[in-house]
Amino acid sequence: MTLTATTSHTVGPYYHIGLTWLNREALANELTLGERVAITGQVVDGNGDIVSDAMLEVWQANAAGKYDHPEDQQDKPLDPNFEGFGRIPVDAEGRFRFTTIKPGTVQGVKGSTQAPHLVVLVFARGLVKHLLTRIYFEGEPANVDDPLLECVPAERRQTLLAKADASGVYQWNVILQGTDAETVFFDY
Repeated sequence: MTLTATTSHTVGPYYHIGLTWLNREALANELTLGERVAITGQVVDGNGDIVSDAMLEVWQANAAGKYDHPEDQQDKPLDPNFEGFGRIPVDAEGRFRFTTIKPGTVQGVKGSTQAPHLVVLVFARGLVKHLLTRIYFEGEPANVDDPLLECVPAERRQTLLAKADASGVYQWNVILQGTDAETVFFDY
């Protein structure tokens, strides 16, 4: 018998079998340096229907703006109490909540500076490959000069901005498709 490669398949719902052991909704612990933040939201499709089987994977720099990764060669300190990674499943209503620290600015290409942000991968049933987006913090002064935000049309940038509510918890939703409010996703 000869085995041949098959075409791409959707990323869900089978990711629950092999990935859930990495679920972590608290990315920072009590020893992690930096300003603590909580981010909540909901994943919905273009019709506003709940996506109850999504998972968010979050990658981020530490409070000094350094990733815990060998390719990050910045002369900034690592935080031994922070990995900068978490997987967050949604509940039956498509809601999620995670806690972390606000990252520092990160060096971009050609000497640019990237505003504090979280890199987010979205996995869900029906997606052939995961979606890539970012969470920025509304009101952050460095947003003005962030090279990636500058590439996004001004009227769409709000889909990337987490907004603090009265209690200080940041709100950010993922809208998968279909409307002007669709979250901006990036090619990779």
